[in-house]
Amino acid sequence: MIARALTLCLLLTAAPVTAQQAAIEFGGLTQDTSLPVEVAADNLDVSQTDGTAVFTGNVLVTQGEMKLSADRIQVVYATGGQGRIRTLNANGGVTLVNGSEAAEASEAVYDIDAGNVVMTGDVLLTQGQTALSGNRLVIDLTSGTGRMEGRVRTIFETSGR
Repeated sequence: MIARALTLCLLLTAAPVTAQQAAIEFGGLTQDTSLPVEVAADNLDVSQTDGTAVFTGNVLVTQGEMKLSADRIQVVYATGGQGRIRTLNANGGVTLVNGSEAAEASEAVYDIDAGNVVMTGDVLLTQGQTALSGNRLVIDLTSGTGRMEGRVRTIFETSGR
């Protein structure tokens, strides 16, 4: 949290470049969405009525090299899919990491069939030394591209200092 706060302070105080949208390359965030999904958590509640499972407490979802963590993740299964996951709905301290790229937000929805992750609420994306913030981040895991939306902020270094 301290690192996030410092990064946000730097973004907000140093001559920012702002926009409403920014297209982003996510080379490190490409993902094979057909890989198995592993979930670890402190607790699990299952509802046969609506076909969901809710994991709470130190939730960590791993698929290949990609890791998604949150306070709470609801797993929604496809109808008639015999345990096939349709979406993962994460909230509370959401972090998505793959390689050297990481994104943080209040909430995220990972649509496995569509191969995308939509993160909302105080989104912070770090790619190496670069950081971007905005209201909404949409990541296409198949192509490794994305779009940051809603008062996008970043800082571009113009000299070799």
